[in-house]
Amino acid sequence: MNFELKSMGLVAVASEKCDALVLLVPEAYKTGKDDLSQLVAQAIKDKDLETRPGKLLALYRPVQANALRVVLAGVGEGNAKQVRTALTAVLAGLKGTAIKKLVVCFAAPAREDGVRAAVHAVADASYTYTTTKSKPEGRTLQKLLLVVSNASEVQGTFERAVGIVSGVELAKEWANRPANHATPSLLARAAHELAKLPKISCTVLGPKEVAKLGMGSFMAVAQGSDEPLRFIVLRYDGATKSHAPTVLIGKGITFDSGGISIKPAPEMDEMKFDMSGAASVLGVFKSLSILKPAMNVVGLIPSCENLLSGRAVKPGDVITSMSGQTIEVLNTDAEGRLVLCDALTYAERFKPRAVVDIATLTGACMVALGGVRSGLFASQEDLGAALFAAGEAAQDLCWRLPLDDDYAEGLKTGFADVANVAGRAGGAITAAKFLQRFTEKFPWAHLDIAGTAWKSGAAKGATGRPVGLLVEYLMTQSAHPNASP
Repeated sequence: MNFELKSMGLVAVASEKCDALVLLVPEAYKTGKDDLSQLVAQAIKDKDLETRPGKLLALYRPVQANALRVVLAGVGEGNAKQVRTALTAVLAGLKGTAIKKLVVCFAAPAREDGVRAAVHAVADASYTYTTTKSKPEGRTLQKLLLVVSNASEVQGTFERAVGIVSGVELAKEWANRPANHATPSLLARAAHELAKLPKISCTVLGPKEVAKLGMGSFMAVAQGSDEPLRFIVLRYDGATKSHAPTVLIGKGITFDSGGISIKPAPEMDEMKFDMSGAASVLGVFKSLSILKPAMNVVGLIPSCENLLSGRAVKPGDVITSMSGQTIEVLNTDAEGRLVLCDALTYAERFKPRAVVDIATLTGACMVALGGVRSGLFASQEDLGAALFAAGEAAQDLCWRLPLDDDYAEGLKTGFADVANVAGRAGGAITAAKFLQRFTEKFPWAHLDIAGTAWKSGAAKGATGRPVGLLVEYLMTQSAHPNASP
């Protein structure tokens, strides 16, 4: 989809030929003398239109505009949440109509967060997955023209939003694919495709290379599947080699049966989404290629399937991680932390500025935070604050959870250095405490996206989160290279 930002008055907007025109009307709307403004003023006066977010008035071929359809939409103060609410309602109402060109116009000067929300809301509502359909009906909408009166003020925000959307949609694509269309080898191929873009390179390690590195924990998870594991290393080199990179690690379990600790059958199909952390790393690199920040970023994706067979790791097995720490596997369905811990150790070689891992790690995080906010853990206050702020700015929300040492007590075992699970209480935190054991050599944060990476039910599908949060964080860091991570 093409995106364009323009400054135009309502007279010019009214003459713009399009399939649908959406006029976002704030509480502080000031009536002009043109026909479209007079229409809005009359609708408000007659109480046919309210300026509260989500309140709509739909018109067909009105004489005041050159659009086939005009929707007047209230946006309250015009902040991000209100704009998203309004446009989500508008596009739900327009669903099923053959709209190729959409004009969205702010009837008052646009806020930066409102512009960002408008781009994301339209992209999200018009996204369509088609890869595995025999007769795909793709996205109808081909162009969004966003009209504001203050384009110069919001141009940078608009361009960043468009760049993030590109990454979000790549993440959605790969997370939505069924497991037989998104194997570790196919994920590696997607990473190689990204390496064709400017400043991006890719290296993929197979079973022999991973064994040579001593990634016993990662290999243990993979050994129950016939699909060979892949360890994907992406690099974005936007600065000189002297600049320490930020490392992103995405959990790439392309299907999670739970292994010997098998999951219940209902909704197990959704375990294709267990590589959403990996998909988000692919998406971030797509956005980086477009936005071109002056920084270095490394993406690590340990990818395999977690299946059960005669070779599968068993509850009670003790395995040796790349760090040399031994792990008692009490539950084979707690496999994400087993692949991530070796990737965290591998990250040490880059002498990173900071490391952020992203994983659909625990159902406990979903219970704690639902589908609204991702769980955030951080070993340093500055890093946690920066990621939280990035989530607020991008409207890709997260919430900080604790890392008190007392939570690690349940991971103690008499048969290895650490167990891979503790009790049910505080499950998202104990999982983070397990990962923290492998992060002593760098600032580290962990995003548990189990509740936010996809939606279930009638709206089943990947969300593309937390690409927005991560790109916002990276862009802010690139603008302040000497700041804390």
